[in-house]
Amino acid sequence: MAIQLEKRKPVSLKKVQSGLRNITAGLGWDPANVNGHSVDLDISLFMLGENGKLVSDDHFIFYNNASSPDGSTVYAGDSRGGEGDGDDEVIKLDLSAMDAQVAFLYFSVTIDQSEERGHHFGHVQNSYINIRNAADNVILCQFKLKDEFTNEDSVVFASISRNGGEWNVEALGQAFSGGLNTLVELYQ
Repeated sequence: MAIQLEKRKPVSLKKVQSGLRNITAGLGWDPANVNGHSVDLDISLFMLGENGKLVSDDHFIFYNNASSPDGSTVYAGDSRGGEGDGDDEVIKLDLSAMDAQVAFLYFSVTIDQSEERGHHFGHVQNSYINIRNAADNVILCQFKLKDEFTNEDSVVFASISRNGGEWNVEALGQAFSGGLNTLVELYQ
């Protein structure tokens, strides 16, 4: 049974599954059509150093930069509307191959063309992020977004941080307005 993550309560991935190397972060949501357009969520990953900033611009993983410089992280593709069961978008990570400069992994979700289409997270139902063991696809932990954000179009769902030789996962659920550019400016 997957651990349901709670905001600001870190969980050690080592305690969830010893020897874990490869994980998949999966985003899911229910389809919605608002103002004549599907609400399109996009997952992205900020690979941050100890200072809380991107290690380099190439350490920002999203639909236009699908892999990290060290090859440890790969964005697997874009879903436009959240159709079907299971994770709609995924990022695959090899924690053992991660650049030693990376101290924090911030998983964010933004709404594509939110301003032009009048979309916000109040239109999104049943959104979540799963952290899976990539070896067997079993969900290790999950965070379901339950907050109602009626003006925000970006959410930092969760973080994974180095803690000595271990990795801890934590639900954040921090919402922002201004789309992906706001988050890039925050972490650059």
